[in-house]
Amino acid sequence: MTLPSRVKIVEVGPRDGLQNEKQVVPTEVKIELIERLAEAGVRVIEATSFVSPKWVPQMGDNAAILQGIKRHPQTIYTALTPNLQGFDGAVQAGANEVAIFGAASESFSRKNINCSIAESLKRFEPVVSAASALEIPVRGYVSCVVGCPYEGAIAPEQVASVAKTLFDMGCYEVSLGDTIGVGNPDTVRRMIDACAKAIPIAKLAGHYHDTYGMAIANIHASLQAGMAVFDASVAGLGGCPYAKGASGNVATEDVVYLLDGLGIETGIDLAKLAAIGDWISTALNRPNGAKAGRALCAKTE
Repeated sequence: MTLPSRVKIVEVGPRDGLQNEKQVVPTEVKIELIERLAEAGVRVIEATSFVSPKWVPQMGDNAAILQGIKRHPQTIYTALTPNLQGFDGAVQAGANEVAIFGAASESFSRKNINCSIAESLKRFEPVVSAASALEIPVRGYVSCVVGCPYEGAIAPEQVASVAKTLFDMGCYEVSLGDTIGVGNPDTVRRMIDACAKAIPIAKLAGHYHDTYGMAIANIHASLQAGMAVFDASVAGLGGCPYAKGASGNVATEDVVYLLDGLGIETGIDLAKLAAIGDWISTALNRPNGAKAGRALCAKTE
């Protein structure tokens, strides 16, 4: 079993992490968070999303964020764009890359965006086509890849089918999201193996929520399957809206601690990252969700 020598971390804290925060996070705090992450060596940052502020008020300052950040020359700043209007806004504001998202669960798709999986994917075709014309890379997300809050377990073949549709449409990478965090190394491995039959493993990424404390174990299982791209959120920002009181995204600090321990390169400075997690948790007045981050900060105090 050979693990990858290098892993790409996609930092989703500024978007996926902050969008569930109840209080409005000031734009300057979001900008500082993004700048500090880039300074710590994070090379892909999901900065914001261009969805209607009516649905996600927290992301209403999307253009101000992308236009306000001091950009690190080696960092890619991405934005979620569910439709052509969002895509145009993201391009005008200077996003280097955009993301679209589908679900592997029919019930989740209908309850969340009021249409079937097939209809939702059809809606993204104009976005991918517009991005392709401007040579802007598009990343695809698939949610509920292991389980769904309405349907329970999801068949790996169903995930592979949605992932392949996004890949064939033109997504250069497809992120597989365990949205409710019910996966374990066995169910995650079976899901990845099914997807890797349809798409090269190098084009797949893991996005694991830590609801049941399995995210790090799932990342290790994914590394063993040959996966080398993972989404993570500094300080574990973001809750899971479908499980009361549950933690959301896996903390970037915990992922980097694991990878450092395995001798896998990320290019990220863990000490700087831990300080950022501590700072943003204080700014949001919430507990720091990163176990490695808390331990490292306690050592330096």
